[in-house]
Amino acid sequence: MKLLAFETATEACSVAIWDNGRVLERFEIAPRRHAELALPWAEGLLEEAGIARSQLDAVAVGRGPGAFTGVRLAIALVQGIALALDRPVVACSTLAVLAMRADVAQGTPVLAAIDARMGEVYSQAFTATADGPVALGEARVCGPERVALPDASGHWHGVGTGFSAVDGALQARLGARLAHVDASALPRAGDLARLAATAFARGETLAPERVEPAYLRDNVALTLVEQAALRAARRAAEPGAPGPV
Repeated sequence: MKLLAFETATEACSVAIWDNGRVLERFEIAPRRHAELALPWAEGLLEEAGIARSQLDAVAVGRGPGAFTGVRLAIALVQGIALALDRPVVACSTLAVLAMRADVAQGTPVLAAIDARMGEVYSQAFTATADGPVALGEARVCGPERVALPDASGHWHGVGTGFSAVDGALQARLGARLAHVDASALPRAGDLARLAATAFARGETLAPERVEPAYLRDNVALTLVEQAALRAARRAAEPGAPGPV
């Protein structure tokens, strides 16, 4: 199975290829450069892997929550590519993708948190399994003082920039309940590709037009830059466009 994945919901831009268990990835902390980097990276990875666009079985996207612009951009790119190729989309929570950064044993509780700015964090609790993180509750956006951990045995592993937001308020408040915290972790498309490959095997795909973002805050319309990116993605995925064969 061959899959192309985009994760641009945070300041990190990341694109990856899943090729029957092999993962190729490009990742960079590149605020405001996601639209510039994502498509060229995708073309470069396809060429490196020796995969033609027509050989892709699906396209995957980190659907948020995260920065409005980054979430919308990733969904626009993926919809454009998937529509042009007539392929399904696998949409995964960006918080679940982030939770993959916690290198923990199965059954370990993980709290993924992303800095949402304006004194808030996006957060969600998971338990680690062989197939990836399983949610223990709904994702939410709120101040660090309102983040609640479900009752779960053992110490929690915290992952994500939400633990450094607001002067580290979330980490300070949870204190002794945290066994380990990686406050610099960001979601990566390589992890998204792994999650999406498992979801694809379970039949968890969507038609491109049915993919919806997980903003958790009120959404706004596509910007002109994002509309241009969507058009570019559709043109790039057309059968006659240059690329590996």
